Amino acid sequence: MTTEEQLLEQAGLDGAASDAGTSGTNGGPGRRATAQRQLMRQELAAAAMELFASQGYEETTVDQIAAAAGVARRTFFRYFRSKEEAIFPDHDDTLVRVADLLASADPSEHPLDVVCRGIKEVLRMYAATPSVSVARYRLIRQVPTLREREIAVVARYERLFTRYLLGRFDTDQGDDAMLAEVSAAAVVAAHNHVLRRWLRAGGRGEVEAQLDHAFEAIRRTFWGDLSTRRGERPALQLAPSAANGGDYVITVARADAPLDEVMAGIRAALTGQNEA
Repeated sequence: MTTEEQLLEQAGLDGAASDAGTSGTNGGPGRRATAQRQLMRQELAAAAMELFASQGYEETTVDQIAAAAGVARRTFFRYFRSKEEAIFPDHDDTLVRVADLLASADPSEHPLDVVCRGIKEVLRMYAATPSVSVARYRLIRQVPTLREREIAVVARYERLFTRYLLGRFDTDQGDDAMLAEVSAAAVVAAHNHVLRRWLRAGGRGEVEAQLDHAFEAIRRTFWGDLSTRRGERPALQLAPSAANGGDYVITVARADAPLDEVMAGIRAALTGQNEA
């Protein structure tokens, strides 16, 4: 099993790696089949979104989605297991692409920077079709079932990053698992914060630049020395404010607060805890 397949299996996307390998065939039938599959998934997702918007999510059936896309009901279930899954047609392919990025990363690049590059692939997926992403965001906010599905989707990326970091971190304290989980969660949380702010703004603005700014804020707050030399397993050195003390700190911020304000609140809470 390749590194990419291992990452995908841990992330909960069984079988996706074989699809990714097939798509890499040099212009052969495998690549064409994958392209056709992606196109059909997009057509079914577009039909579902249109029906959800016009007549409501609960009122829309799989039969109606299939008919709107011009296919049979059984064809729909070849591509999606349920109608809520049709809202997220790009994530399986994106997860494969991110896993490939992690597996092929240069060992001299710090793993945290690799993970930041990986989450950018997810952001670009949304940014490629702003109007669709905004409409999907508004729909998800109205339907609890879809919100739960979105949480499950996000968790797959977090698991993917955690498994990758577990294989790359080397610490003297033996805290690899904790550091991997915290770092993966921080990167995903920063992405989600920036993405939702961009979606609430109607998909306007330089969203990648905003994400880069968020990463810098996280680096300053939580991560110390990110330098690494070729051939070494990098040691993650937490920033002083995050490394001192063993207690937990909880801080509260508005959902629409700028990331700098959120990070400043966390930094102030940590500083106060250390002084106490």
